[in-house]
Amino acid sequence: MTTPTLTQTGEYEWRLDPLPGMRAEAVVFGGREIVSNLEAHALRQLANVASLPGLAGRVCALPDTHSGYGFPIGCVAAMRPGKGVVSAGGVGFDIACGVRTLLTNLSEEDVHPHLPELAELLFAAVPSGTGRGGGFGLSPSALDDVLMNGAAFAVAKGYGAREDLERIEEGGRFEGADPSVVSAEARKRGQDQLGTLGSGNHYLEVQVMDKVFDARLADGFGLFPGQVVVGVHCGSRGLGHQVATDFMARMRAEAPRHGLSLPDPDLACAPLASETALAYLGAMRAAANFALANRQVIAHLVRTVFGGAFRDAGPMPLLWDVSHNLCLPEEHRVGGRSMRLFVHRKGATRALPPGHPALPRHLSRFGQPVPVGGSMGTASYILAGVATSMERSFGSACHGAGRLMSRGQAKKRFKGRALVDSLRGQGVVIRSGSLSGVAEEAPGAYKDIEAVVAATQGAGLAKAVARLRPLACVKG
Repeated sequence: MTTPTLTQTGEYEWRLDPLPGMRAEAVVFGGREIVSNLEAHALRQLANVASLPGLAGRVCALPDTHSGYGFPIGCVAAMRPGKGVVSAGGVGFDIACGVRTLLTNLSEEDVHPHLPELAELLFAAVPSGTGRGGGFGLSPSALDDVLMNGAAFAVAKGYGAREDLERIEEGGRFEGADPSVVSAEARKRGQDQLGTLGSGNHYLEVQVMDKVFDARLADGFGLFPGQVVVGVHCGSRGLGHQVATDFMARMRAEAPRHGLSLPDPDLACAPLASETALAYLGAMRAAANFALANRQVIAHLVRTVFGGAFRDAGPMPLLWDVSHNLCLPEEHRVGGRSMRLFVHRKGATRALPPGHPALPRHLSRFGQPVPVGGSMGTASYILAGVATSMERSFGSACHGAGRLMSRGQAKKRFKGRALVDSLRGQGVVIRSGSLSGVAEEAPGAYKDIEAVVAATQGAGLAKAVARLRPLACVKG
């Protein structure tokens, strides 16, 4: 098997040297430190993505990229409607997993004396853990409502305010959802998981803004130095996982009929005009709406906890909520022409620039906020979309730090109890139902978030606005 190699084309940009079967250029964004630690398997996966039919422009690997299933995580690929495919593997199992950030009126001094109690209250309020339900149960008709209306369903039931919907991508609801193509097994897995966090790298984190990089943007986003904010990272739970499982099997089985010879079965895909592709997009959007509703309900639970614990927490407005595992129809310029493309982002965050028509009025002057999650004991960031990313990465930025080692490797190297004690010594309170889960998500299992953000900004994919330091982290 040919070893993938890279040629540097800019300070933070590298071209994957062509490999057999590639139909499009593939690029990696990152500094030398990041590129030197990239797995060969992730680069082979990038080459495999670049071998798919109907690609528009180049395939991109962002600074947090690492190997995944089919597509590497941290990958962006755009497809032409007439010739391209939609790939369930290019979206992944946690459909519409994403991050939202809630703002408070509190300072670190307000919450620091109460961090252990606050972490305990949040852990009790928001169910978490592998496969765990415990959210409010949904009747079949109510689940259909969630799958059609997303966060708007939750707001209509009293979980948040109408203003929240203006601060969620697509207004809190993905058009074109089709609950009828979501399997009975997927529905069963999701019926009691609305308002639950899940496990793995998902988190509910109390953070403090400890550094400002752009005062104008920070002020435009409602951020101030020393401010306490809350980050929520989770997705579509078992429902989304089952949708991906169902359609990856269906796409694999039908590939020969469509003349698709895939270098990796996890690239499972179907021509965009096919019945299977249309059904998948309808089911994917339904699962994405479940994810938006899930984060909306969790936000309501967080607000309730803070309102009971702190008199001056304020209304806790939403800064922004954006998913990082989706395939969306968007307008982009390729080769000097504007065209409608289906943009796959797997472990990649949409980062719209100032003036983009999809942005609400209050953000149009500043660009889209891009919440970038840290790794339990390391910083998170707020970035802002910039115009150059539209040409370079289809308006996409990193979604987190990106793994350096697998969960199995992390469990062998780190011990959960030792990590909890060490982080407490650094002023970070961890509340989790699983010490092995803590070990899997050890900060040392991830790339250096500072290097990832520096490369993201240096490559012109987004602009750094503020850094957020963790105070308390709730995990499954």
